[in-house]
Amino acid sequence: MAGSLRIKTGTKLQMAVDVAVGEEPNFNMICTFNKSLDESAFLISIPMQNGQPLQVDESQKLLIRYGSGNDAMILAGYVDDIVKDGIRRYWKVRRVSEQRQFLQRVDERLKVTLRVEYKQETWAVNADGVIEKEDGMSLDISAGGAAIYLNRHFDVGEICELTLPRIGTTDKGRAMEDLVGTVCWMREAPKGSLYKHLCGLQFRFSDPSERQRLQEYIQNVKEKYRL
Repeated sequence: MAGSLRIKTGTKLQMAVDVAVGEEPNFNMICTFNKSLDESAFLISIPMQNGQPLQVDESQKLLIRYGSGNDAMILAGYVDDIVKDGIRRYWKVRRVSEQRQFLQRVDERLKVTLRVEYKQETWAVNADGVIEKEDGMSLDISAGGAAIYLNRHFDVGEICELTLPRIGTTDKGRAMEDLVGTVCWMREAPKGSLYKHLCGLQFRFSDPSERQRLQEYIQNVKEKYRL
């Protein structure tokens, strides 16, 4: 969990009800930030709907967006209580361990299932002195990031190394070894999934040629699966 929020009192926030994996949330509600209570809870004004205070239950996850452009961030949380301060009422929102950067996607995102492997340099090595990779599966992928099903839990902001499968038999189709991504969000996988979690990664590149290599890989995926 990140530290206390650096949001000024009175800041207008956009809010949406959480949606199913793979869908885009509709930030069609406005609320106002009041204050942080501690590292995991904060107060916001209660949004209005049809002239009445919005009604939600404690099981409904909310997404709250603040900032703008590439610096915009999304918080996820649940309404924990209604706090009265004079004549005003506020929602006490309990944060969950998700803080996603809301990026304008410039790369085409492909909905494709690929068997992947992942690891983290901080994991223990085996008897041969090697960090063993674990198996995962992609939900979607682009030249800028991916959503990956996996069984290991990562904290937001941690680094994950990803290996994508070989596509084709040419040199261009080689596997993408040790592609580095920053964890932007973590969710529980839908019921019935083979994996426990769904993880959002934003890729990091050491130089332009590394990004170009991934773009060529994505194009191979698109051609092979006729996407």
